[in-house]
Parts: sequence; structure tokens; C-alpha cells
Amino acid sequence: MAKSISEVTLRTKGILPVQKLKILEKNGIISGSEDHPIEENQYQPNSIDLRLGTHAYRVRSSFLPENETVQQKIDKLHQYTFSIEDGAVLEPNCVYIIPLLEELKLPVSRFSPQKNLFNGSNDEEIRFISEENLTAKANPKSTTGRLDIFTRVITDYSHRFEEIDQAYKGKLYLEVVPKSFPIKVRTGHRLNQLRIRHGHTVLSDQDILRTHGSDPLLFDESGEPLKMEEMNVNNGLFLSVNLQGDEQDILGYKAKKHRDLIDLDNINHYEITDFWEPIYARSDDHLILEPEAFYIFASKERCRIPKHLAAEMIAYDTGSGELRTHYAGFFDSGFGGSVEDKGARAVLEVRSHDVPFLIEHGQTFCSMKFEPNTEIPEFIYGSSIKSNYQGQGLKLGKHFKQS
Repeated sequence: MAKSISEVTLRTKGILPVQKLKILEKNGIISGSEDHPIEENQYQPNSIDLRLGTHAYRVRSSFLPENETVQQKIDKLHQYTFSIEDGAVLEPNCVYIIPLLEELKLPVSRFSPQKNLFNGSNDEEIRFISEENLTAKANPKSTTGRLDIFTRVITDYSHRFEEIDQAYKGKLYLEVVPKSFPIKVRTGHRLNQLRIRHGHTVLSDQDILRTHGSDPLLFDESGEPLKMEEMNVNNGLFLSVNLQGDEQDILGYKAKKHRDLIDLDNINHYEITDFWEPIYARSDDHLILEPEAFYIFASKERCRIPKHLAAEMIAYDTGSGELRTHYAGFFDSGFGGSVEDKGARAVLEVRSHDVPFLIEHGQTFCSMKFEPNTEIPEFIYGSSIKSNYQGQGLKLGKHFKQS
């Protein structure tokens, strides 16, 4: 019998949108397990949600495999294994490795035909034609960062977290370290998301300014686009922290210690005051962060991501190592809405290390790097896909009761 050949051609560089991700899934480049195939609601405009598998390993420490498989490293550091199919509690500051339900089979080279392994058929092939090989990058989802859950995707033989090289074939694993609260997880929960890149094209500072001039990216607190001279651009677009407001305005939250667990199944369920101390506006516009405490703040600026772009928020390097900002860092196309919507504040997840650290209103906290999409996603971030944080101000994760 003659082989059936399908062809996928990528002509532009950037992040693959949802419609291309679905083609990759159809042809076995992204796959779920036999018992847990990919679900339609895993797809985001520029990414796909990754799901926790059936069991977790408690290990002695974090690691990168580099010259081994992840399983080989787990075998060296393993303390015990437990099922999460019916739910299990992960304790704060313990390191867990959880195999994910998704696997990748990235093409070996940009011109080689690849067998369609998704449905196990030997008489189908996909011919993948592109200028660059495909790579992948993972990030925690927004809710994961807001719960102070430290997560990183790990792959076999990798020397870097979150980055997945061309031609990778194999399982994906998630390192999970709850920091502030015990969390209850189960099979299918989604803590991270994965995007696929055709090449790696980041907008230059000039491209960022040029885009802002015609399709504004940042707005001031009154909703007006920032003037070009007010844009803080230096190898990325910088955002600052908001510590200014009227009396009794809540400007941030500090996580309480030794709290009850959070079951990730419980949405809009927990009382904010049981887990968080509110931080109110003060006349002096500054705050001293306690060492190793976890805080949630909002950006001073309001931002939006045009539909032809996606963005990653990068932790700002203070040069001293004392301040760690932002765990979750990916913004899908459409975040912040249209220009008329005047953007949304970015939520900043902050921990000071080692010593008390002074922060002030308008202090630089993080930068955003923008990447183009290979084409416009067939849907964008927003209410039509029930996005949790569209139009947000200062907002905690979806598990807490919203006023």
C-alpha cells in the first residue's frame, strides 16, 4: 500500500499559533498519553497547557540531567513515589518530579520526512518544511506563580530548564516546589504551558518602539499610551512597580506562613485573608521587603500584547542577587485587550533573598521581550476563551474569592 504523505510548511519565523499547534498534535509531534489524549481546552492562543501525570517522585534536590535521562537522575535522588490520580498533597520547600502526560517528537531536521507516530500508523508520513528547526520553551502558568509554586520543565540530557532543543523526542517532566502553601494536586492539573518556536526571533528595541508608535504596548495610570520618551527600553521593555494609591487602597499582598493547604480543584473558594496579608497604600511610597517572604504587586504601567505578538516577562537582574521577581512569564496574544481597552496591569511575584530590601514606587522590576507569531492566532486571549486575568488590576490567583 502506498504511503499517505501530508505536508506542513512554515514560511515565517516566530511562535506557532494555536492552529499550527493543532496540526502538530494531529501529526504526533505533540501527543498525550493513550488514556489522556490532548483536550481541546488545553490550547491557548500561542501555547498548549501541560498536564500532570499519574504519579510523583519526592527527590532530595533539584537537578539538571545533562548527560543522563531524567529517570536516571530520579533513580539517584529518589526518596519515595506516590500516586496523584486521586489527589495528593505536596509540602512546602520539598522537591517533587512529576512526569507529564504530554510528550514531544520534534522533527529531526527541517527537510526530513517524519513518520506520523501519533496514531501508530506506518503508512502515513508528515513532511515538515521550514527555514529553521523547531524548538520549544515552557513557562509556569499565571496561577502557578501567584500561588508561589516554583516549577520548571526538565527533559532528558538537557543542561537548561524550560528550554527544549530541536529534534527532542521523549517525555516531559515537571519539577514542582511549593514555597508558601501546601498544595493538593492530581492527574490532569495544569501548572505549566509550552510554546513551539520556528526559529527564535526577538523584537529589537527599535522594533518595540516602532510597534508602540502605531499599536501601543504601554499605558499610564489614566489609560493614555506612554509617550515615546517615557518608554524604558534596553534589550527589552521594562515595567515598574506600583506603590501609590489612595488611602485604604490595597497595593499588594504578603503570603502568610504555616497556612492550610490549597486544593487546586477549588476555584473562587478560599478567603483571601486566611492566606494573605494586604499591603495598604502609604504616604511614603516605599516598602521594605522581609527576607524570604513572598509578595504580590502590580505594575505601575498598564500593558497589552497585540495579536501578532506574544511576550515573555523576564525577571529583572538587580546585579546583587537579592531580589527575585516574577515566576510566571508568558503573555499570550491579546492580553490587555485592544487599544481602546487601555491594557491591564501585569502582576509581579516578588521574593527578597538574604536581606531586607527597599522598593519604591516606580522602581524597575522586570522586562518584557516580544516575539512575533508565525501567523495571527485563530483566537486571542480574552473573555471569549474565559481567560482568568484579562483586564486585571492587582489580582490574586483564581483559587481565592474575588470581590
